[in-house]
Amino acid sequence: MKILITGGTGLIGRHLIPRLLASGHQVTVSTRDPEIARGRIDNRVMLWRAFEGQSHLNGIDAVINLAGEPIVDKRWTTKQKQRLCHSRWDITQQLVALFQASTQPPAILISGSAIGYYGDSGDKVVTEATPPVDDSLPHRLCARWEQLALEAQSQHTRVCLLRTGIVLAPDGGMVTKLAPLFRFGFGAALGDGRQYLPWIHIDDMVSGLLWLLNHHSEGPFNLVSSHPVRHQQFINALGHVLNRPAFLRVPAIVMRMLMGESAILLLGGQQALPERLIADGFAFRWCNPEEALRDLLR
Repeated sequence: MKILITGGTGLIGRHLIPRLLASGHQVTVSTRDPEIARGRIDNRVMLWRAFEGQSHLNGIDAVINLAGEPIVDKRWTTKQKQRLCHSRWDITQQLVALFQASTQPPAILISGSAIGYYGDSGDKVVTEATPPVDDSLPHRLCARWEQLALEAQSQHTRVCLLRTGIVLAPDGGMVTKLAPLFRFGFGAALGDGRQYLPWIHIDDMVSGLLWLLNHHSEGPFNLVSSHPVRHQQFINALGHVLNRPAFLRVPAIVMRMLMGESAILLLGGQQALPERLIADGFAFRWCNPEEALRDLLR
């Protein structure tokens, strides 16, 4: 297949591209800065400068849309909220316009979303059929993102929506941020620790993407482990793997003072299940968080 990827230099893209190349696919990455991207991506990958000069997607078999500003790296000022939304919405609109302008559009669009679509669901079990419980920024961002992506759907193109959980990887994301704190004895649970943490090992994340690429599926999919755990359980597992204590706690009020509105991402959660992937026959390799963390931190 000839596959176009946006967000190819991000955490998921960096792990996905080698698997695609190893399977014999031809990969093109759309990026705002090809010079920087070239230093991060296999030289067998073609680079486009943010769709510059592109008027259609004829000749492309599949598109994987992973682009977006990191959502927890900065405090949610009004300007940052706009950046979070438009870094996702605008590029998805551009892609859809190219799909619609194509005489032979790609057969599939796999487009990013997040488990935050459902809002803070407490102890409620969440599947792809579960309606959102609030109108928070994460829900509004994801709902619009998905709505835009679905405009590419036609008799020629199927659309899959990735409601992704917290991706655990050895070279970025939550594990990279928490591990140094634990090693220095500052491992801590956030809030009361009872909120669910919808996690997924990067290997299962990439395998899930490849599954959707190669099976005739469409619609939303929860890209999360089949065994969700509470935040405290996850913190205990990380402390055990690193042989460090994990008895400290950061009160919710302190988190809100430090992070403002974005604290909801860490103090809230979803007991989300990948019901549709499992029903389609996908088998998760990593279901125990301690085993997953041991693999990533070995």
